Amino acid sequence: MSQSSFGNKFKVTTWGESHGKALGAVIDGCPAGLPLCEEDIQKFLDRRKPGQSRYTTARKEGDLVEILSGVFEGKTTGTPISLMVRNTDQRSRDYGNIAYSYRPGHADYTFDQKYGFRDYRGGGRSSGRETIGRVAAGAVAAKILKELGITLTAYTKSIGDISISTLDLAEIANNALYMPDADAAAKASAYLDTCMQEHDSSGGVIECIIDGMPAGIGEPVFDKLDADLAKAIFSIGAVKGFEIGDGFLTSFAKGSENNDAFFYDENGNVCKKTNHAGGILGGMSDGAPIVLRAAVKPTPSIFKA
Repeated sequence: MSQSSFGNKFKVTTWGESHGKALGAVIDGCPAGLPLCEEDIQKFLDRRKPGQSRYTTARKEGDLVEILSGVFEGKTTGTPISLMVRNTDQRSRDYGNIAYSYRPGHADYTFDQKYGFRDYRGGGRSSGRETIGRVAAGAVAAKILKELGITLTAYTKSIGDISISTLDLAEIANNALYMPDADAAAKASAYLDTCMQEHDSSGGVIECIIDGMPAGIGEPVFDKLDADLAKAIFSIGAVKGFEIGDGFLTSFAKGSENNDAFFYDENGNVCKKTNHAGGILGGMSDGAPIVLRAAVKPTPSIFKA
């Protein structure tokens, strides 16, 4: 298993298993002098940790991060930053019955076929808990980007067939589903309650808006910005679909409808009248907000045969 790293100049390597002693990440390429403490990372981990609502896994984890290296007197040193989160609620015995069977929707079978070995304690390395390292490293990346005037906002766009119709960013933190639409959140909650009563689960779509990205970032061929984003998002196990801008809807559009016309604003800056392209043209950022979405499959661990 050699491919546990992503990136070049800012390289992230995640490590750890679902039911091992700990998980974490190593970041190589973070510049020196960036103010950084565990609280900066913890607020991101608090958003993803389990057991926060009846709609998430019941596993109880504090997910407290420790900075092991690369920070001195509250600032990064330019050397590799090692981050660790200890597991405290493994309960490996809960998975004993799957040691001799393959769970549908999980990587048990494919992992076994590739390596001739698998960690059946919750999926081991292929567990969704691996995303802890990504979130911790992403918190550091977010601090660097903020220094450059680039911000990211992510939220739940839809659950099942219930989608948001408004974008009230202040509402995201007000409901357990992180939806920027209170009415949609209430309907989605009722829908999930029905799924739970039927011992079933639901998929959904996550949307992310990146503001402040300058034009010209990315490459025109193999290292396209949208291709790199797609690779990063698709490497999350639960993601089965990805799109930029209008995405799959562009296949139903005409060129006259899909083209984003250019114009000069009052300051002489090149702008676009629309953003069907989602902020990326020819593999490079065009200065408009980057809009991306990830389709997440239903949780395969259900109480139904």
